[in-house]
Amino acid sequence: MTRNTHDEAREWIALVDSLSDAQQIALGKHLNECGVCRNYQEAASQVVRALRSEPIAADSRLVRATQMRVRFHAARLREARERMWLVGMACVGVGVSTALTAPLLWRLFAWMGEQAGVSNSVWQAGFAFFCVVPALAASVLLLARGTHLSHDEEKH
Repeated sequence: MTRNTHDEAREWIALVDSLSDAQQIALGKHLNECGVCRNYQEAASQVVRALRSEPIAADSRLVRATQMRVRFHAARLREARERMWLVGMACVGVGVSTALTAPLLWRLFAWMGEQAGVSNSVWQAGFAFFCVVPALAASVLLLARGTHLSHDEEKH
């Protein structure tokens, strides 16, 4: 056996639980033929058993601090989920109100354009402007507020 085969066998010994069937068969054949790798596998197994049998105790302060951080993070996740639900409901509300009012606004702009004697393209551009500008303004404000909030969170 070459040195590469031994190195590969040692890697497979470390990953024995995640090996494919073909790799496990190849490892078994190699371990039957190679005493050095078989001894390595036995030593590795003994180390793993020793580590698993040794009780690990964390300091009570560490446990309390970890629990506090986990609870804090869980609360933040809960708050974020609630905010996203509110944002979703607001989007539904905006969509419904837009669907209901857009045809009425279209007729209003058509009537105003007719009364003012402007061409269809002018009052239609006015309608588009009237519909788009509030959304752009709200987006800019929300973006600025979101950027401001993210800077505040970084400071804490």
